[in-house]
Amino acid sequence: MKPRLLLHVVLLVLTAFCVRAAERKPNIILIVTDDQGYRDLGCFGGDQIKTPNLDRIAREGVRATNFYVTWPACTPSRGSLLTGRFPQRNGLYDMVRNDMVNYGHRFTWEEYLVSPEMTLGLDPRETTIGNVLQRAGYRNAVIGKWDMGQAKRYLPLQRGFHYFYGHGNNGIDYYTHERYGVHSMFRNNERTAADKGVYATDLFRREALQFVRENASRPFFLYLPFNAPHSASNLEKDSLQVPEKWLGFYPGLDPKDKRARYMAMVSCMDDAVGELLDTLRELKLEQNTLIMFFSDNGGSGPGDNKPLRGGKSSMFEGGIRVPFLARWPERLPAGKVCDEFLTALEVFPTFCAAAGAKPPAGVKLDGHDMLPILAGKAKSPRTEMFWQRRADKAARVGNFKWADSAKHKGLYDLSVDIEERNDLSAEKPDVLARVKARFDAWRKEMDAAEPRGPFRDY
Repeated sequence: MKPRLLLHVVLLVLTAFCVRAAERKPNIILIVTDDQGYRDLGCFGGDQIKTPNLDRIAREGVRATNFYVTWPACTPSRGSLLTGRFPQRNGLYDMVRNDMVNYGHRFTWEEYLVSPEMTLGLDPRETTIGNVLQRAGYRNAVIGKWDMGQAKRYLPLQRGFHYFYGHGNNGIDYYTHERYGVHSMFRNNERTAADKGVYATDLFRREALQFVRENASRPFFLYLPFNAPHSASNLEKDSLQVPEKWLGFYPGLDPKDKRARYMAMVSCMDDAVGELLDTLRELKLEQNTLIMFFSDNGGSGPGDNKPLRGGKSSMFEGGIRVPFLARWPERLPAGKVCDEFLTALEVFPTFCAAAGAKPPAGVKLDGHDMLPILAGKAKSPRTEMFWQRRADKAARVGNFKWADSAKHKGLYDLSVDIEERNDLSAEKPDVLARVKARFDAWRKEMDAAEPRGPFRDY
């Protein structure tokens, strides 16, 4: 071959390679922790807890301080991020949970088969972000806590995911992988006891790393919802379970102390995140991988939500405002702090935009693409957010937050009172009426939406 012709061929090959590299869709990793407090990261002001790897994501990406979930506890919060819709719209607006455990009841397998945790789940008519990314050519996995139902029709492989390793319910014992007497670890559509006795966080670490390595040559979506630092779902005294070596991170604290054990659980999970970050770098994937991290709701028990008031299950900020991090070196600036009003409803449309995937036709999404906001190129279009948990209600309109629950009622100006100490209801009745009116309008919209199960009466 003549030198000029050879050079021409080489240039064509290099051009084609560069075009393919530029056109490659980004990998997407969504890390969700369970009941982690707002301040339980070093980058959010935690001066006790050690989270060097989550802090690394903040240092190399964006930390959002004004980010909310859609419900102050597990199931509905997770349903919203998977569907991009309010719990009241997608039908999963309460917990999928067997309440007999509140009375110390251990389930037999036969009892469990007809219990709410087996018969309820996210309506099969709902489109998940897994469905959308699967159609866009992604390889998808759920590794960790699913909590969207355990009957086969509800499990991840039927909801747009190619692989599932984890538990389908609210929680498990970290070592036996049982939930109040019933073994609850799945591989794909089948329960498996093959890893019984191994700490759950370490299993989710192993599976996540393996999935990334196996799919390094194609775009993938890894949904990694850790069950840490949620307490173990067992009836034993040891509910804050963690390998002893992680307690060594906190030598000055009593290893029996709940706060010490909780912090060790977070540090173990953080270390798994660090190994995942290192693997992305090793495989030369980190530049074109979008990582998002947040907690499913506010911290509970030994969690630290300062400076926010309240915690999990409450309509105070401590129940619904959570720490959020994002990193995508090719698209997002490093070390940025974003104070814009954002929510978990933005996750679904953001992933669609990042992947160049079409949102589902005919499906009303309740959020927007937040990439321009995280990049500092635009202001958030969100001005309102609404919550309802049975009789507990809350709304944020602009900077004004109204809450009405059995535990507390009040109107607060979050721009000057993030701790929600100064009730302005009597001082600003016009504002209170306006916020309540916006909540009522939202409620009417939810009631008029196409009905979805499992709780709605239709």
